[in-house]
Amino acid sequence: MPSVTDEAVCIRHWDFSETSQTVSLFCRELGILRGLAKGAKRAGGRFSGGIDLLTRGQVVAIVKTGRELATLTDWTLLRAYRSLRQDLEANRSAYYLADLTGRLFAPADPHPRLYDALVTGLEALETPGTAAAVVLRFQWFALVESGQQPQLESPAGGGATLSFLPAEARFTAAPPANLVAWKVRRTTVELLSEVAADPSIALIARLSAADPESLRRANRFLAAYLRESLQTEPFSMRALFADLAV
Repeated sequence: MPSVTDEAVCIRHWDFSETSQTVSLFCRELGILRGLAKGAKRAGGRFSGGIDLLTRGQVVAIVKTGRELATLTDWTLLRAYRSLRQDLEANRSAYYLADLTGRLFAPADPHPRLYDALVTGLEALETPGTAAAVVLRFQWFALVESGQQPQLESPAGGGATLSFLPAEARFTAAPPANLVAWKVRRTTVELLSEVAADPSIALIARLSAADPESLRRANRFLAAYLRESLQTEPFSMRALFADLAV
């Protein structure tokens, strides 16, 4: 059986036995790959001493049609992102990014642009003060890649506050009485429009220099919208945003 090789980030793992692991990897070309790494935790083996959460590496796997788990045969660690284990905000942000990926996308559904956004986000989180910018950029990427991004056209009227209809993913100045509407500042919509216009890596630096309160509001809005899409509030979301009222 031929093997496949790809670059990946570990977004979840479980102990299978004292020496083996079951992992969920987000691969650049393969998408989410769930696999069994036998003997992964043995020192000096082919798995760099185990596959840790939020590490990036090169994986070699045997994927068989009809089997839920691939057989992982090799893992070469490329980056450990040690600061994610030392800074609480960076840790919570990175875990949220990984958790969001696993919840929004099915196995074998490749999204190379989202993978690149995840990697650049993890890299940026090594620098203090970037967490809010990284999370906002990644949340937007995740919504775009899953085809669920809100329409950001800002209607005329409504003053400094607009109404967002989560059921229709759009803003309006005058919401209909039969639909739930969230009040959102026009400045929040303008900031999100900037993100949508240029989500390149340079965006992280620009957002990190923006008004912290504006970043907070935009992040909470996208998180609340994602919560509506997922129909649940993951623990990672609650840990990062606390009371997520809109």
